[in-house]
Amino acid sequence: MIGTNIYTTRKLEKVTNEFISQTENKENEYLGNWTATLFYVSNKKCWLIINKLTKYLLILPNLKKPDLKNISTIFKETLYSQLTYDGIITDYKLVEKIIGEINLCETNNDRSTNGSLNNCLFQMDDWKYDYGTFENMPFRDLNNRLNSSPNKMLNLKYPKEKMNEMIKAYAQQRI
Repeated sequence: MIGTNIYTTRKLEKVTNEFISQTENKENEYLGNWTATLFYVSNKKCWLIINKLTKYLLILPNLKKPDLKNISTIFKETLYSQLTYDGIITDYKLVEKIIGEINLCETNNDRSTNGSLNNCLFQMDDWKYDYGTFENMPFRDLNNRLNSSPNKMLNLKYPKEKMNEMIKAYAQQRI
């Protein structure tokens, strides 16, 4: 069965410690690994998650500790909703197949990926100032803006373009 590793930053690791898996699955052969960090909006815990291969970002707003029992479902549903919002047309069942079960892992100290997350957190700080409260934050739209910025590591491609290519390539293999 396909599984997806999400490596946590030290900051997030402290909050999710009891949900960190002690056994590491091999890397997801289609989308690779993801890395997640924690940020706050109006004292609510939010996750910013980045895909290492595509630099595609996903925001999980207001994620509470009890929600972590259902992290696989929450991640897949949020990813599917964001893909749709970003104009990436796919089937939810395909997203389920590609992602599989989520495996939260200790940090892998991937400096490049962590640097990308930190750059996005600076933008989030600006938006927190612009929008003020959690209730005013248009998370899907902000997430779309992050995925619509050219990325130097992708030769100035957009993360949503790269993610679209990867999903279409997977779908073609399945036909």
